[in-house]
Amino acid sequence: MDTNFEGFTVIDAKDRVLGRVASTVAKELLNGKRVAIVNAEMAFVTGNKIALISKYRTRLNLQEKENPEHSPYWPRRPDMLVRRVVRGMLPYHKKPSGKTAYRNLRVFMGVPSFLSKSKITKIETKEPRKMYVKYLYVKELSRLLGYNSE
Repeated sequence: MDTNFEGFTVIDAKDRVLGRVASTVAKELLNGKRVAIVNAEMAFVTGNKIALISKYRTRLNLQEKENPEHSPYWPRRPDMLVRRVVRGMLPYHKKPSGKTAYRNLRVFMGVPSFLSKSKITKIETKEPRKMYVKYLYVKELSRLLGYNSE
């Protein structure tokens, strides 16, 4: 793995709304910056727990009848799930500008040792307990979708 992360903007997703983190990161990527997201499993998705699980299970089970290999793929692993959400925020992920932006994204569970000395930026959002809304951490969502962390 490439451990040269000079010039990367490191964003901490811990206790932040996933959609807000993803949209901010997508904007940075489209502006040509290189971004690394740490603590991806500690971001949260707002909404009713049962409805969220149902929504993501439906996405996991989508299959094209003619050729299942052409079906959309939704990962179960927390860091890959966050990466997929950011990809959804990029308007042109199949065109050269979007592909370049997507290649400049790195997502990590926890904080890797080679990024621990970097300046870590936190996106300004309210904490989940202060918003009084229902929410579900990405780590828990992944576990409920069938991801086994062992």
